[in-house]
Amino acid sequence: MKPEPSIHGLPLSEVARRVGSIDQLARIDHFTEAEGPRRGTRRIRLVTGGGLEVELHPDRAFDIGQVTFRGVPVAWVSPMGQANPAFYDASGMEWLRTFGGGLMCTCGLDTFGPASVDRGVSYPMHGRVGAIPGTLLRAEAVDGRLIVECEVRQAKVFEENLVLHRRIEAPIGGCSLRITDTVTNHGPSDAGHMLLYHCNVGWPLLDEAARLSIPSVKVTPRDDAATAGVARWHLIDPPERGYREQVFIHELGEAKRATVSVDNPNLGIRLELSFDTTTLPGFHQWKMADEGHFVMGLEPNNCNWTGGRASAQASGVLPVLKPGETVRYDLQFDLGPSCHAPNRTDLEQ
Repeated sequence: MKPEPSIHGLPLSEVARRVGSIDQLARIDHFTEAEGPRRGTRRIRLVTGGGLEVELHPDRAFDIGQVTFRGVPVAWVSPMGQANPAFYDASGMEWLRTFGGGLMCTCGLDTFGPASVDRGVSYPMHGRVGAIPGTLLRAEAVDGRLIVECEVRQAKVFEENLVLHRRIEAPIGGCSLRITDTVTNHGPSDAGHMLLYHCNVGWPLLDEAARLSIPSVKVTPRDDAATAGVARWHLIDPPERGYREQVFIHELGEAKRATVSVDNPNLGIRLELSFDTTTLPGFHQWKMADEGHFVMGLEPNNCNWTGGRASAQASGVLPVLKPGETVRYDLQFDLGPSCHAPNRTDLEQ
């Protein structure tokens, strides 16, 4: 028998004697943005009661925006923030004009990486799915968990018809967040399917004192800038004006589940990202330490390729979903105390 969920040291059955509503401690809030480029978009906030608060963006494929753990921000937010997808531009590198950052940005469903043209079809940078509004199917607190479920359809007449079903859940009283995605090809033909989870860690969790851990067996730099920094891939560089981004391709071991982490002993906080490597066998690291763009991207993916759709097709590494075929992806974020902190941490004071 599973132990009863608890919050602030008491089981939920006992908590019910002390509060009129669980909303006093843990809840799901719904908002509509009123100003600026976000105007008109939906935002959902999960409050677990265990120190974790999570913002979801339904109009951007239910991606994860800012996340705080006991009041400390852990995600990087871009200068644009989570803009209305009406401003999305698929040309060239214009994807960057509406890239809001956040803890998790979904890239796909049929490409990621640079824009390309494959067999006469244009595939934009990092794909279209992150700019598609989703349909909310469920948002409730039940069985000791906060649960949000949604559906996002990426489709075009005569071309792809891919449906993403996403389930996000967090235990009440806990400090973890689990994402379960299934992608199904609803079209009549084979569909190329590339998927990458762009997970973005920012300051103050990310600073020179933080320790990065990735269980890779081989690290390959993407280009000359990364080659110059490959010996320091695991170190957090201080902000530097004009810093050139570095991207590293990590080959993971044979374990069926991988865990990467950013551990800041000064803050006393550790972030872990774990994922199922049977469907997410690839991992990219985006290291960016420019002033104003200080971020570490941790990027599980289903195709360890950085050249985009056309290149993946030409190289024979493009994953394909047959008509009616479904693939399942599983990721989890866990926040907790540092493994390297001194005897007393900020969280314990």
